[in-house]
Amino acid sequence: MRRNTLKPIAAVTGSIALAATLSACGGNSAASDDKTVTVYSADGLKGENGDGWYDQVFKDFTKKTGIKVEYVEGGSGEMVQRAAREKSNTQADVIVTLPPFIQQADGKGLLQKYTPRGADQVDGADKAADGTWTSVVNNYFGFVYNKKDLKTAPTTWDELLDGTYKNKLQYSTPGVAGDGTAVVVKALHDFGGKKPAMDYLKKLQANNVGPSASTGKLAPKVDKGELLVANGDVQMSFAQSKTMPNLGIWFPKKAGGKPTSFALPYAGGLVKNAPHSENGKKLLDFMLSAGAQQQVSSIGGGFSARKDVKATDENAIALAKVMDGVEIFEPDWNDIDKNLQTYVEDWKSATGS
Repeated sequence: MRRNTLKPIAAVTGSIALAATLSACGGNSAASDDKTVTVYSADGLKGENGDGWYDQVFKDFTKKTGIKVEYVEGGSGEMVQRAAREKSNTQADVIVTLPPFIQQADGKGLLQKYTPRGADQVDGADKAADGTWTSVVNNYFGFVYNKKDLKTAPTTWDELLDGTYKNKLQYSTPGVAGDGTAVVVKALHDFGGKKPAMDYLKKLQANNVGPSASTGKLAPKVDKGELLVANGDVQMSFAQSKTMPNLGIWFPKKAGGKPTSFALPYAGGLVKNAPHSENGKKLLDFMLSAGAQQQVSSIGGGFSARKDVKATDENAIALAKVMDGVEIFEPDWNDIDKNLQTYVEDWKSATGS
């Protein structure tokens, strides 16, 4: 969900680099420590300063189980592609991505069925009917803007075509980044179909700085004023705003319409033929535990995936205000998964990317 070339691979709870393990062996080698679990994830849940939801959850998980978490971060599409390349020599135990890439992972046969404890409290739309993946953190798509240079947030898509945003606007790459793909999903909905959506994105390209594999890297540019507007998602943008005072969240709308968004959850699944399958199951159980879910808003700035966890912390109240008045629609993820490559090719053609 997103993002840049892969970040350095290291143990979240220790100093042992995963790179040595991956280059030296397959999942059943003696070098594969039984007390480790490897997570491939879209970015957004791990804090820039070690203060994100993943940081706390992984630390607590290791303290409870003695199992160290080896963490690999990249765009949602990158993570699925990497897992697919490694299918004959599986390295990851758990994969966490944004839609439609979790569906793509399932379609590629990368996931094995496992229903984590607590999944019965997750809405049916936020988990696979066949039990191959379950949302661990709920989230919504959105945009960010620079509150210092723009006294009020933009409101409509059309405003972004203004010369004010020439080389001051950027969004992450559809097909690579989950949030980049979400730009296309939202445009398809708001403009009422593929042709008008692509016609608009073609016009917007005149102001677009260019492709970015990382959504998370755009927010700092917005905060510094290098960009005025970029795409993001509510959880990641809200968490980033804690250390980026000029970052504001907004939701584009069509002229005369309402601001819209859609659920864009972080969804986790157990990787088929995972080298540490039992450890992966334990981690998924832990991430969906009531205690960890209670921290989704207070630490991660997101929304609990469980219906029975009612957050009342300061962040939860602020997040409710962010979403106030935003109309939520439900994309047809099966259609998007089926036609994703076509949508991406149409986007490339329209924008000359």
